[in-house]
Amino acid sequence: MLEHGGALLAAAARYGIEPAGWLDLSTGINPAGWPLPPIPPAVWQRLPEQEDGLVDVAAAYYGCSNVLPVAGSQAAIQALPRLRTACRVGVPHPAYAEHAHAWRTAGHAVTAWQPEQGVGALDVLVLVHPNNPGGQTYRRAELLDWHVELASRGGWLVVDEAFVDATPEASLSRLCPRPGLIVLRSLGKFFGLAGARVGFVLAEPVVLDALDDRLGPWAVSAPSRWVARAALADIAWQQSARPALLAVGARLAGLLRRHGLAPAGGTALFQWVRTADAVAWHERLAGQGILTRLFADPPSLRFGLPHHETDWARLAAALAA
Repeated sequence: MLEHGGALLAAAARYGIEPAGWLDLSTGINPAGWPLPPIPPAVWQRLPEQEDGLVDVAAAYYGCSNVLPVAGSQAAIQALPRLRTACRVGVPHPAYAEHAHAWRTAGHAVTAWQPEQGVGALDVLVLVHPNNPGGQTYRRAELLDWHVELASRGGWLVVDEAFVDATPEASLSRLCPRPGLIVLRSLGKFFGLAGARVGFVLAEPVVLDALDDRLGPWAVSAPSRWVARAALADIAWQQSARPALLAVGARLAGLLRRHGLAPAGGTALFQWVRTADAVAWHERLAGQGILTRLFADPPSLRFGLPHHETDWARLAAALAA
């Protein structure tokens, strides 16, 4: 069982299909991502500088004045648990597994959390919003009630919004900074720039200062900062990409439904199918060079977006077969 999507080389070795022969649907990365222009050679020759304008552009995009660039939101996921002494942490299941793993590894007591439990027994609640892989969202009033209760006793509400960019109205980023509210954002999914390893943490200054100290200088490379600044400033591309992704996500859900794999949830960037036959589906598709993300608990598959029409036809033919 692969821990993450995108392990194309491992799949190529396992199934004996060259990497170029795969249709990789195992990630939730936009296959029609932001069009990357040539990076000026000088950018590769200099150390990153905080005064390069990235923070200002990110603050405008997220609507929050307190923004810390990090080497992908994964860096923050691993570092944030180290900023607190051992405490009680709730993480929904299923969700992006790195959250529970990071808090548990740092010595915290992690429980599988459900909304009906409330936050009375917790010091920290970590949510993925919309959830990965299920796509679930929470009402804003509900999120804020949990935040207020946690913050009243020094607790945190950590919200991972890696998949929210296509539906920015659902984001809490414009409510930051507030004591006890930490929002994680990523350039990898909506912008299709996962390889740049750029994310952002939105939080009150005391949290960002502690996190910055732990991560150290030059956490994000100069080329990645250059790319991030340009992508976040490209409002025209963002405005055209959002409705396009929502339409393509609906198209994928319809295709899966027509072949007996009705999604249990999803986002503009992926669809999630729960089925007892998840392993068999995964293996049959992989045998045809189509890589999906397989989950064991509960048995399920996540399908990312095909890109070209030939990819859509290939997936449809494989599902029919």
